[in-house]
Amino acid sequence: MSASDNPTSAAAASGRGPRCIWLTGLSGAGKSTIAQSLEQQLRARGLHTCLLDGDLLRLGLSRDLGFTQADRAENIRRTAEVAKLMRDAGLIVLVALISPLRLERQRARELFAQGEFCEVFVDTPLAECERRDPKGLYAKARRGELKNFTGIDSAYEAPLNPELHLQTDGTDALALAQQIAARLLVVG
Repeated sequence: MSASDNPTSAAAASGRGPRCIWLTGLSGAGKSTIAQSLEQQLRARGLHTCLLDGDLLRLGLSRDLGFTQADRAENIRRTAEVAKLMRDAGLIVLVALISPLRLERQRARELFAQGEFCEVFVDTPLAECERRDPKGLYAKARRGELKNFTGIDSAYEAPLNPELHLQTDGTDALALAQQIAARLLVVG
């Protein structure tokens, strides 16, 4: 059966069914905050969701991984596989994960049928991410205490063609989450 013959895929393509919304951006960009707000909005509309947050995944599912390129790729692979399982269970899956490389995000996308994966670029300038940094990670990376920190000594490749590009400067998380819901989920 092709994705176009699958009613679940057809519903996802229309914005009304299970799917994966993958928020990517630098540490401190606002991915988790936006995803949490979006999850609240969707649940208030009676939609079933699952939020996979990168920080929480690192405490459990990926606690055995470090921050080398190979470990990051494995973290993204694991997250994408769990997201697909949750989507298969009928949920709208929200992933908030730095996922710095295009190739890794493309591999995640390939697990889903057309219309089931929505890449959202949470675009926040590096200086703003550093200003917001509640854990002091950027300062530690700048001092050389943290190695392979995305945006400092490890690359972040911005998406070339995301389904949605959110500019965060001057816009709060609630409004950004509403943009995702309106544009990608066709809920109104």
